Amino acid sequence: MLHTRRFRRVDTPSPRLDLQPKADENIILAFPAAKPMRDHPTDIISAMLEMLAVFESKCEDDDTLRRLSAMASNRSAWREGHALFQQIRQKTLKAEKRGDELALAQYAFEEICAKTLYNLSHSPAPFDADSAFWVVPLGVELGRRLGFTEPSQITSLLRM
Repeated sequence: MLHTRRFRRVDTPSPRLDLQPKADENIILAFPAAKPMRDHPTDIISAMLEMLAVFESKCEDDDTLRRLSAMASNRSAWREGHALFQQIRQKTLKAEKRGDELALAQYAFEEICAKTLYNLSHSPAPFDADSAFWVVPLGVELGRRLGFTEPSQITSLLRM
């Protein structure tokens, strides 16, 4: 049984309980394993690299996929994820205008990878804290649009 804790707001004198604590505090208290993942992000990077390799050979526009692979392989380059995200976002906006659903799925996956790499660099002004948790689901969605029928074809994390 998962126990959740309730927090009292510090800025109010009322003893009323705050049912919505800050996300990071709640995650760390409810899931103590979350903090070590931030310090040792090898699992998400391995999953990301595996999916990037699959998609590089299947996507027509493989430029940013290759750049993400190189960046993910070099921890000192992770801080460049913010700038790469901005470039991918421009591709996303063009794909939206064209109504290109496959490209939108690809760029959504690429954007979340760039956000995750930047966040893992511990640089200032991080993206949403949950970015890393979207890498696999968005990768699976891209895989579906590319014709993969089993999520395990995209990442070994999902092999039964």
